[in-house]
Amino acid sequence: MSNTKYVFVTGGVTSSLGKGIIAASLAKLLQERGFSVTIQKLDPYINIDPGTLNPYEHGECYVTDDGAETDLDLGHYERYLNIPTSQANNVTTGRIYQSVINKERKGEFLGKTVQVIPHITDEIKRRIQLLGETGEYDIVITEIGGTVGDIESLPYVESVRQMLWEKGEDNAIVIHLTLIPFLAAAGELKTKPTQHSVKMLMQSGVSPDILVCRTEHEISDDIKRKLALFCNVKKEDVIQSIDAETIYDVPNLMLDQGLDRVVLNKLKLSSKGEPKLKVWNEFLRKHKNPISEVEIALIGKYIELQDSYKSITEAFIHAGSSNETKVNVRWVHSENLTAKNFEKKLKGVHGILVAPGFGDRGIDGKINAVKYARENNIPFFGICLGMQMAVIEFAKNVLGLVDAFSTEMKQDCKNPVINLMESQEDVTEKGGTMRLGAWDCNLMEDSNAHKAYKATKISERHRHRYEFNNDYLDQIELKGMKATGINPATGLVEVVEVPTHPWFVGVQYHPEYKSTVLKPHPLFVDFIKAALKYSTI
Repeated sequence: MSNTKYVFVTGGVTSSLGKGIIAASLAKLLQERGFSVTIQKLDPYINIDPGTLNPYEHGECYVTDDGAETDLDLGHYERYLNIPTSQANNVTTGRIYQSVINKERKGEFLGKTVQVIPHITDEIKRRIQLLGETGEYDIVITEIGGTVGDIESLPYVESVRQMLWEKGEDNAIVIHLTLIPFLAAAGELKTKPTQHSVKMLMQSGVSPDILVCRTEHEISDDIKRKLALFCNVKKEDVIQSIDAETIYDVPNLMLDQGLDRVVLNKLKLSSKGEPKLKVWNEFLRKHKNPISEVEIALIGKYIELQDSYKSITEAFIHAGSSNETKVNVRWVHSENLTAKNFEKKLKGVHGILVAPGFGDRGIDGKINAVKYARENNIPFFGICLGMQMAVIEFAKNVLGLVDAFSTEMKQDCKNPVINLMESQEDVTEKGGTMRLGAWDCNLMEDSNAHKAYKATKISERHRHRYEFNNDYLDQIELKGMKATGINPATGLVEVVEVPTHPWFVGVQYHPEYKSTVLKPHPLFVDFIKAALKYSTI
């Protein structure tokens, strides 16, 4: 029988309070104390996964090693804990219902009427406990998406209620994250929204063990006492979560507030040591005290919602700290980057990153950005579609194949230098059908990629349908663009470079997904180093 303890994180009053950051910060502190911890996210929407969601709807889609398309919070979990997540770390209502319906169709319920309780809630509980039953983790933290009171969240809250009863108070607890708004007109913090939120949670049969209160101002002892009285918790179980300068400050803030100590006391666990956060705080020190500064143009088509590129911007922070450099991002909408204005819009940047994406919107702008970087020796980094745009630009402007393109945007193009993968030709469904997850890559020695990784064999995560067309490899290499990374199993091109350029690298995979605080991604570190060098010219 597993001895795993469970911590549930719910949210009230409003969305976007930062449940994922609180969950990740708590997990980091418990990890520092010597416990084996993982975090999972339960999302109440009916999509099977976020893979088919527009980035404007839900931010970026994060991909795990095992090929799961997941919520962006899993990126936070990995960046904080430096351990990989998997399909088991993200569950949606769509996946829960799909599983139950499949079982019903197979006759597994023996003719019973299939209902939300017990069948849906049993499936939710089964999914929650999958990670705990592996025996790998002392503590599983489960973040419940949405806000308490949402109709779609009710089965999850009921499942938590049942698990609290089944596991007992020493083995499962609830942290409720809520908001203490400051009313400027009254000049005071208001606790009523939190009281109502807790009341709504308790109406579902769940009483929070710990309150974490988001606030812009310090919470006084009087307010903590009032919250404790009306929300049925102890005063020491009311934790202040004041607005932070950066999300990476939150573990230290939670340490100061004693969140980890309170959790361990509730779970009757003895600490294996005090959190030192030595490497973490060294990262923070460098991040907050840069000795240099660079400006990177990020070319994308979803820049109105910067969460669409969350892993990339966080990778910039990690790489910037590693180089003791502040990375300023110049957000450039690819649709607004025309042949007439691209030089003006990109003037003065020290590096250009062309971001991933799908579809034909903004493609010309991305090609213009690649051309500007290549011709002006500006460090260039192309990721996924960005790498494909680099190949298309090179084929058009160096090889002279003016009609070179990708069959994703133009099916009948005469020179499809980027083409649909053979394995994708008969695929009709959109969700979970791309080339996903970790794939191996062999790097050419002395290439920029090889120098960055300091390795000849790597594994990186993918999310795409279209690939470099190897029919054009010889003529492209003859003109000076080299395939410096190849998948050993398929022969597909993973990395392209222009060796005569100071730093021009395009990768078919998504390196941003594997950048963490403790292990900044080597390509991002090297890219920022190249930008830093360019800034001094």
